[in-house]
Amino acid sequence: MNGRAAAVELVEVAPRDGLQNDPADLPTEAKAELVRRVVAAGARRVEVTSFVSPKAVPKMADAEAVLGLLQEDPPGPPGQVRLCGLVVNERGVARAAAAGVQEVNLVVVASDTFSRANQGAGTAETLARLPDLLGAARAAGLAASVTIGASFGCPFEGEVPLGRLEEVAGAVAEAGPDELCLADTIGVAVPAQVTERVGAVRRLAPGLALRCHFHDTRGTGTANAWAAYQAGVTSLDASLGGIGGCPFAPGATGNVATEDLAYLFARSGVPTGLDLAALLAARAWLAEALGHPTASALGRAGPFPPERARS
Repeated sequence: MNGRAAAVELVEVAPRDGLQNDPADLPTEAKAELVRRVVAAGARRVEVTSFVSPKAVPKMADAEAVLGLLQEDPPGPPGQVRLCGLVVNERGVARAAAAGVQEVNLVVVASDTFSRANQGAGTAETLARLPDLLGAARAAGLAASVTIGASFGCPFEGEVPLGRLEEVAGAVAEAGPDELCLADTIGVAVPAQVTERVGAVRRLAPGLALRCHFHDTRGTGTANAWAAYQAGVTSLDASLGGIGGCPFAPGATGNVATEDLAYLFARSGVPTGLDLAALLAARAWLAEALGHPTASALGRAGPFPPERARS
């Protein structure tokens, strides 16, 4: 590829999707420090936390406290960093707005069984609530994206047919979010499937911004990210160190690692705005803070060539 390649945005999700399923419990101050370190490495869009019931996701119980620390000492250049929070209801939207995020992410799950495990309601019921939630976000002045969980497969029902994804994606698009994200929540997708499903959603909603979220559970996360980029997706979720997983999806392991994707795109001539050396330093800090190794390939092997650290 050449220097004219379209830039890709890597949305950092380690502070939320990464930490929510990690065995370690980071203190609030360390969570805020994680956000600061990924922003210092070049991240400009960070999913900081989730505004959900502490009983459902105990590790995110300090959402307001984390945002409070970031309000006291804002990371990155003023006005250039977008902090995001996951919400599932209007109370969550109100909490997110009061805490000072700029964006909320809502979730609709493509399969009914997983939807009930994840949100306590079926897919149709979640879709029915979506317009009101998006309206509440807009009224609060927040950008709003919608992630379709289990877009490529369900831990309970198995295959999610393309027609089912199209049905759900069409309903989400009709509700009018700023962006739609296809999530491989349990890491079952392969590149050909990514190409097919991104293309199908593009045909359904040609003007809607798309993002993809991949897990590396079965070793296909990086390849899937490249397939999504080749299909025209220029915004991808990633988690520092490859930490994470869904607490409501049996067997779901870590996200695709931010540093692995930064390396992939840098070596392919695709700008990300991320400093690879700073990411690797942040990954080493995170592994020490968590008290266990992280799963990223680059964390084990290092970059190549060693002096090439910036995309």
